[in-house]
Amino acid sequence: MSNAQSVIHVVDDDESFRNAVTRLLRAAGYQVALYESGDRLLANPPGNGPGCILLDMRMSGLSGLDLQDRLSKLDSILPIVFLTGYGSIPMSVQAIKAGAEDFLSKPVSKATLLEAVERALMRYQERRQQRDRLDELRALVSALTRREREVFALVVRGKLNKQIAHELGTSERTIKAHRHVVMEKLKVHSLAEAVSIAERLGLLAP
Repeated sequence: MSNAQSVIHVVDDDESFRNAVTRLLRAAGYQVALYESGDRLLANPPGNGPGCILLDMRMSGLSGLDLQDRLSKLDSILPIVFLTGYGSIPMSVQAIKAGAEDFLSKPVSKATLLEAVERALMRYQERRQQRDRLDELRALVSALTRREREVFALVVRGKLNKQIAHELGTSERTIKAHRHVVMEKLKVHSLAEAVSIAERLGLLAP
């Protein structure tokens, strides 16, 4: 992924800071989108294309932590790098626990900022790959028929064919056939792989 493909979303109510960061990022080859507040970003939320968010902690309107929470609820995978001139240890801990990639204090050196952006973009790639894989798994499971999903749900909970047949009111032979088709459709060769899919999709929650 080249720098030119990545959009760095800068959310800060300090115009001079936004301008300085824009010059730095564009000189490094990045595209830049500017927002003077969290509300402005939420008015036109960025998609999940390559990029990250440089976010001021204290702004008029939504705070940085508020915006982080809103973006999480929107299922954004864009990593967030917090920038603040008024940071505190509890504030940074809260941000990192909520999934922030980094927490930097202003003024920040060019090298430190660019390194943080590079790390955030690497994190984006990881999240994108994880999201794509989950989408693939959801598509595989959605291709199962209703009865196949019932069999799948019981198989990954460790039920034997005989137990599944009894629970679903059919023959053990029929369950074996369904189980074979389920494994083929999910493109797995073992029970452990099937269980892994169920776990990743949250299908084993009580």
